[in-house]
Amino acid sequence: MLTALALAALAPACSTKQAAPDTRFVLLDGSQTSTQALRGKVFLINFWATSCISCVAEMPKLVQTHQQFQARGYETLAVAMSYDPPAYVVNFSQSRQLPFKVAIDNTGAVAKAWGDVKITPTTFLVNKRGEIVKQYVGEPDFVAMHQLIDKLLSES
Repeated sequence: MLTALALAALAPACSTKQAAPDTRFVLLDGSQTSTQALRGKVFLINFWATSCISCVAEMPKLVQTHQQFQARGYETLAVAMSYDPPAYVVNFSQSRQLPFKVAIDNTGAVAKAWGDVKITPTTFLVNKRGEIVKQYVGEPDFVAMHQLIDKLLSES
């Protein structure tokens, strides 16, 4: 357990260039999207839960980030964990008027595909080529993340 916590603490410093897993997301309205549909865009995948205090606390910053960069082709996708009751997720996203897509990982398959995510919040930043550029466990340093998003959006 301590090893897992130590690795989780180090994860924000790790930077990878692996391909984002090819996954399908079921959105709250019943429609679907996929990592394939997001290729060509810089996007952020945020694994969260309504019961996660840190997730709820960082959500306004994710909203602000989305609003700041969406005009330049940036996308945000919040993926609720399988244990999160769907009614809670719907209520949260509606009451807070989340401006980005929200998916529910009913089976846990999406979290498993993204490295067996168990700790929330866990966030992945993906470049236009579909490569994971950065993984954050816990709340990101939003100033640094905004600089990275700006850089990624400027790349062709």
